[in-house]
Amino acid sequence: MNLRRNKNYTAEVYTGSLNDIMFFLLLFFLIISTLVNPSVIKLILPNAAKTQTVAKQQVTLSITKEKQYFINKQEIPFEQLESELSGLTKSITDATIILRVDNALTVQDLVDILQIGNRIKVKMVLATKTNPK
Repeated sequence: MNLRRNKNYTAEVYTGSLNDIMFFLLLFFLIISTLVNPSVIKLILPNAAKTQTVAKQQVTLSITKEKQYFINKQEIPFEQLESELSGLTKSITDATIILRVDNALTVQDLVDILQIGNRIKVKMVLATKTNPK
């Protein structure tokens, strides 16, 4: 009768269900990431060779190709745009307005907005996306 234990024991980890766990985690994070920004304004920004970041307090003005105007994700009619912008930038020292204009709009649409910025004496910066190489 041989009662000795086997000394060549090797530890094993069963990884058969690891694929299922990783799939469910991936699916969970994909679903959650689509719910994070449900009210994002979809724009196609114009291209630029170099970009610059602005670190000051800022107000974002987005204009869609249907000429809908959004100040910080809140829709504003064009007639009230100047009064809303001047009200928001009055309390901010050295305010900067980030213009997120769809590239399908004409230059005249951009000039109309820049004239509003000149009247209320505020700095405006045009947002672009970098050109992929």
